[in-house]
Amino acid sequence: MYTFLSLKMFSWLLNAGNLWKASCLGTSQNASISSFGPENIAVDTYSYRINGTNGTNPSMYFRETRVLDAFDDDYGGVIVNPERLPSNPNIFASILRSSLFQWKIKEKKGVWLKLPLDKSDLVPVAVKEGFQYHHAERGYVMMTYWIPGGPCMLPANASHQVGVGGFVINDNNEVLVVQEKYSAPALAGLWKLPTGFIHESEEIFTGAVREVKEETGVRTSSVTYVLCGYITYQIVLLFFSMIFIASSLFLLHAHNVAFEKSDLFFICMLKPLSTQIMADDLEIQAAKWMPLVEFVEQPLIHGDCMFKMIIDICIARMGKRYCGLSVHKVVSKFDDRLSTLYYNIVNVQDFCQGR
Repeated sequence: MYTFLSLKMFSWLLNAGNLWKASCLGTSQNASISSFGPENIAVDTYSYRINGTNGTNPSMYFRETRVLDAFDDDYGGVIVNPERLPSNPNIFASILRSSLFQWKIKEKKGVWLKLPLDKSDLVPVAVKEGFQYHHAERGYVMMTYWIPGGPCMLPANASHQVGVGGFVINDNNEVLVVQEKYSAPALAGLWKLPTGFIHESEEIFTGAVREVKEETGVRTSSVTYVLCGYITYQIVLLFFSMIFIASSLFLLHAHNVAFEKSDLFFICMLKPLSTQIMADDLEIQAAKWMPLVEFVEQPLIHGDCMFKMIIDICIARMGKRYCGLSVHKVVSKFDDRLSTLYYNIVNVQDFCQGR
C-alpha cells in the first residue's frame, strides 16, 4: 500500500536527514507548474518513489514536491527566477529545501539565487540553508550555492572598478583642470584632471568624453587610437597609453582601493570642441584652463615621476613623436558580441607622420 506524505511531513523528513539515506529509484519528469497557497509562486511538482526495491518492502511516494521556478545555465547549474519567489520566509524555506534536494538528484552544480530588495526577508533563510553572498547591487543581492563536493568552481565577483579621466589641452597649451569639492586633505588645493567612473556597457573613450562634459561643460573629441604602456604592481600605478584623433590614453592599475578591490583608471588625451566652462556645482569647486607649464609645476605633480611621464607622453604625441596601437571593432564567434580590439599598427613612422 502506498503512503502519501504531506509537504509539512516531507519538510520534516528533510530536516531530520532521513531522505538523504534513501535510495532514489525513479523520478517522474512530468513536472507541472502550480501555485503554492495564496501566493503567485511558480514551482515544479514532481512524483518519485523511494525504498521500493523488490516489492516486499513498502514503497513510499511523494506527491507535489515543490521546486523553485528556475532554468539551467550553460555550466550545469541553475538560475532561480527572482520574479516568482514566495514572499513568506517559511514557505520559501520549505520550497528551497525541496529544490536543493531535487537539484542534487539531478546532479546540478551551482545555484544562483537573486533576491530583490523587496524579498530581503528571504536572505537569512538562504544563509541558513548554506547559500553564500556573491555580490550586491542597489536593488538586489546575489547568493550562490555549490552542490557538488570539493571546492566551489563558480566565478568570483568582479575584482575591478573602471575609472576614466580626460587630459584636454587647447591650442594655447592650456589644460582643462578642476578642483573637487570633496577630496582627501593631502590633495587640498590641487588642480587635477576631470575624472569619474564609466557606466555599465560604456566604452572607455565615451566615458572620458562624458565625464569631461559633466564636470566642466566642455565638449571634446572621441578616441580612435592607442599608444604604449607599462605596469607597476603596487598600490598605486600602472599606465597604458592610447591615442585618438588628436588624443592619447593612459591606464592606471591600482590595488586595494575601494573595499579591497582593484581599480583600472584610463586617462584620455582629448581635443576640445568647445571652450566655455560650466562647472558641475555638485562635485566641482572650480574649473579653469591652466597653462601646461603651471599645471606641471604644481608641487604634488612636479614631484611625482609617474605624472611627469604622463605629461611627457602627451607632449610627445602632440609633436607626432609617439604612436602605438590602433582601435578596431570586431565580433568574435565565441560570443557573437561586438568588442574593441587594440593592436600594433604596421608602420609606425608613416602613421605618425600621417597624423
